[in-house]
Amino acid sequence: MKHSNFKTNVHNLVLAAMFLALALVLPFLTGQIPQIGGMLLPMHLPVFLCGLICGWQYGLVIGLCLPLVRSMIFGMPPIFPTGIAMTFELAAYGLIVGLVYQAARQKNTLSVYRALIIAMIGGRIIWGIVRVLLTGVGSQAFTWHLFLEGALLTAIPGIILQLILIPILMAAL
Repeated sequence: MKHSNFKTNVHNLVLAAMFLALALVLPFLTGQIPQIGGMLLPMHLPVFLCGLICGWQYGLVIGLCLPLVRSMIFGMPPIFPTGIAMTFELAAYGLIVGLVYQAARQKNTLSVYRALIIAMIGGRIIWGIVRVLLTGVGSQAFTWHLFLEGALLTAIPGIILQLILIPILMAAL
């Protein structure tokens, strides 16, 4: 293995660990009022940044681990059905945002927006599919209304925050 590849891998691993730690503590800023946390989506920001900065592999792994680790350590989100659905949703965010941004010819603000929007749509679709599949295991039916409410309506402030903050952070970096 070349020294520069090793250095890059270690750098990305350290950054991914930092994004995981950040995602574990950010919900405490909104944790006193769960409705605000559900609207601002604090765990999503570090996953998107990890996928953009470190690449899709790291974004995928951090997205997969984050809800499960946070659920085991802090009891939030509840593992079923929220934590399981979030695991797939965040993994999709990290994977898709990283792949789309990596495929961009130019790494600019437009590329960041394109990657974010595609990842947001893809992750929310994955979240909806997983929630539908979990309906067979759970007692509450997952309706189209619940999908729209959970994937879009209550998430609008978080989506706006992500679309403003992430491109600014990427430009600063």
